[in-house]
Amino acid sequence: MDTPPPPAAAAVTLGGKGVVLTPAAVYALSLGLADPVIDPSALQRLSNRAPSPQETPKSLRELALAPHESRAAAAVLLNKLLLTAADSSSALVTAATATTLAGSLDLAAAPPLASRDEAAVAAASAPVAVALAALIDCCAAPLVSIADAVAALSCEAARGDLVAFDVPASGDGLSVKDEADVAADVKTLLLGSKLVSTGGGGASGAFFTKVPAVNGAFREAVRALHKRVRVELNAPVKLGKRDAGETGEGKEEALMVFVAQLTRSVHAMCKLSIARARFCAGSIADPELREKLAGGTNADDLTGMFAKVTIDSDAVSFLRRAYSYLLKFRDFLAWEAAVAMAVIEMDSSIEKPQATGENEAGSSTENKQAGGKKEKGDRKSKKKTLGKGTSAVLMLLRDHATDGKAVPCVNSALLADWGIELSLFFDPKCPKLELLVKKVKEIVESNEVGRLPKIPKGTRDFGREQMAIRERAFAIITGVFKMHGGVALDTPVFELRETLMGKYGEDSKLIYDLADQGGELCSLRYDLTVPFARYVAMNNISAIKRYQIAKVYRRDNPSKGRYREFYQCDFDIAGVYEPMEPDFEVIKVLTELLDKLDIGVYEVKLNHRKLLDGMLEICGVPAEKFRTVCSSIDKLDKLTFEEVKKELVEEKGVSDETAENIGSLVKTKGLPLEVLLELRKEGSKFMQNEGSVAALNELEILFKALEKANAIDRISFDLSLARGLDYYTGVIYEAVFKGATQVGSIAAGGRYDKLVGMFSNKQVPAVGVSLGIERVFAIMEQQEKDKNEVIRATETEVLVSILGKDLVLAAELVNELWSAGIKAEFKLTTRVQNHIKYATQTGIPWMVLVGESEMKEGKVKLKDIRANQEEEVLRKDFVQVLKQRLSNP
Repeated sequence: MDTPPPPAAAAVTLGGKGVVLTPAAVYALSLGLADPVIDPSALQRLSNRAPSPQETPKSLRELALAPHESRAAAAVLLNKLLLTAADSSSALVTAATATTLAGSLDLAAAPPLASRDEAAVAAASAPVAVALAALIDCCAAPLVSIADAVAALSCEAARGDLVAFDVPASGDGLSVKDEADVAADVKTLLLGSKLVSTGGGGASGAFFTKVPAVNGAFREAVRALHKRVRVELNAPVKLGKRDAGETGEGKEEALMVFVAQLTRSVHAMCKLSIARARFCAGSIADPELREKLAGGTNADDLTGMFAKVTIDSDAVSFLRRAYSYLLKFRDFLAWEAAVAMAVIEMDSSIEKPQATGENEAGSSTENKQAGGKKEKGDRKSKKKTLGKGTSAVLMLLRDHATDGKAVPCVNSALLADWGIELSLFFDPKCPKLELLVKKVKEIVESNEVGRLPKIPKGTRDFGREQMAIRERAFAIITGVFKMHGGVALDTPVFELRETLMGKYGEDSKLIYDLADQGGELCSLRYDLTVPFARYVAMNNISAIKRYQIAKVYRRDNPSKGRYREFYQCDFDIAGVYEPMEPDFEVIKVLTELLDKLDIGVYEVKLNHRKLLDGMLEICGVPAEKFRTVCSSIDKLDKLTFEEVKKELVEEKGVSDETAENIGSLVKTKGLPLEVLLELRKEGSKFMQNEGSVAALNELEILFKALEKANAIDRISFDLSLARGLDYYTGVIYEAVFKGATQVGSIAAGGRYDKLVGMFSNKQVPAVGVSLGIERVFAIMEQQEKDKNEVIRATETEVLVSILGKDLVLAAELVNELWSAGIKAEFKLTTRVQNHIKYATQTGIPWMVLVGESEMKEGKVKLKDIRANQEEEVLRKDFVQVLKQRLSNP
């Protein structure tokens, strides 16, 4: 019989429009599993001129490349030449060079490059380093899923504890996403396992508690390298702008940084994998086999291997060593999987999964007696099952390692064979690897519905108790706004991007942009002030006093007290008034809000933008730098002056002397009228500045009005207050909570006379304040916790308790209460204590108890929960009696 010819190698197309060279393709080309094919359209762009042989770039000279390295590097260089020719019509890339490289795919044996441009591409693209990085990327990528699956299998074999994978993801940016995802994936693989425990009693230890963090770091490193390699493989070389040799060296150094990060995570993965394998081997009953399995590589050996990888050397040598260490990790992972398989196989108390029929996902099929009947007394002890995910993984690993054959006896020789087979299984050139990785991903993704969902970072859910506090606060806030004549206004949650841009200074980078839908570029609103100004301009309004309570969005880094979605409560007055007339009322509204919310001690810092500009002018700051310097000064509540000074000098270009002058003035703060007197005294530089004089005159009017309104005691005149937003033109202020709960600024605002004019030719001056209600809520919630009282989530006044299941009777009684305007609920249960417990827990003050005896007598029983007193009243009178009791508590 003739031997069948080997299968034809796959083709990898290069140079075609939209074609992307992947690390997997580079790996296939390097091993001869695929051949390169130049896209016809790419060939047409190449030059047919005669070659002009060039000197081989320094970076490619005297490199002793292994065959697979030479093939991979040749593929990278060929792709770079084709990409560069497509990117620049002036780039001279010859068809002869391209076809020769494609034909031989051997960089070491390739003839000299045929043009200067080709030599520049070769020098700038660092093809050998990029090729090695692509090989590392290709081999590391599947190990991300496999490492999690093997860790889950070891957890089964060791009878570990799921507590090790309790890594909840939060929405405030205080958790690591990859770490939380690893933990969730491993728990999904273990779902349904009867081997692992859930109460902290399993043998988890450091062998499994480290898995989320270490495997998460490995995920992150693989992803970062993949993103970089993808760019290096597919970005054309820009010729003539930079030195090609230095560009290539820069790429090599950058790749070394990414691979070094990956290598460190691989080292941690190696240590953890070996430790888990030994821990699992410790449960094997056979002492001789246990001793053999416990030997092998130790921590000191690993440290030595890692040290050899990280010694200082050229990029190619480093990447080679890193690649070898990654393959060593693959061997360790295969060995761990083999040990876990052996432990499970040898444990008779574990039900082994069978790959037959519907039991493919995990449960085994019982062998029935002939005729489908069991003999008397043939009772099989109940065995423990693996998780559904780990069962599927185990079947795939076992079928590959044993070639689908039964396992007669587990010994050290068999385990050695399994380790070798599984290591080959984890190699990208194994055609079955894709099936394994796909299966693991399917298991994880199939449980997305069952997995606890998460919310985005920087957002929060609010339960009933929190909503009760919020509704109470919103009622107080709305009441104050209405008391001052405010009218409600609502605007869209998103605006045209052009509406928002250029209004927030350096904070514009925090605006959330939306994907283009229907030709309009839109963004989520950053605050409520700019949309209000747009509304005033669009509707040609000359005067309005408005309030708005709504959510705003900022693409900020979430932290404690800082969110990406939060409420703002705004009160603004637009129109032409007497000097400081609206400014006074807005600040008065602010102090009334904070007083009525009863949050405790607070302080309102106040300054004037013209006074601030005057101070900067006095200190010698150029006018064009006023806004950027203000944004630095605005950080003085979070940073020391030395840190702010460093930013001013090193980043904003302010001289050291000017920064010191600023520092001496921004320290000025205190009681408003006293600081005002100090700034206006004879010889003050502020009195020599026109803008400062105008500001001080306005502030005098404001402070006297606030004094008469009993609001000045809360005000601190503070020259360090800058408010970084570009649109402020006059008085600016910021309220800061002074209590134990550290939340920072709780409200802010100011005058913005030119903002409306940005949207129309008509200038409408305006002033407003925005209450940072999220931080106020945090204070109020803490106050409620300190009181240690039940927070009522409802306003229910009466619970109609039917001691039975008579819904018709309940409907009749509760409807009479609703019709009388009494807030009521009903409950059907025969147990009195369940009714009382519910009323007590929810804070309902009154109960109407109706049982069989009450119905016969035409009466109901009223119960005062707080006083623990009961009384019987006639059925026809109970509504009237309750109204009296509720009106006179």
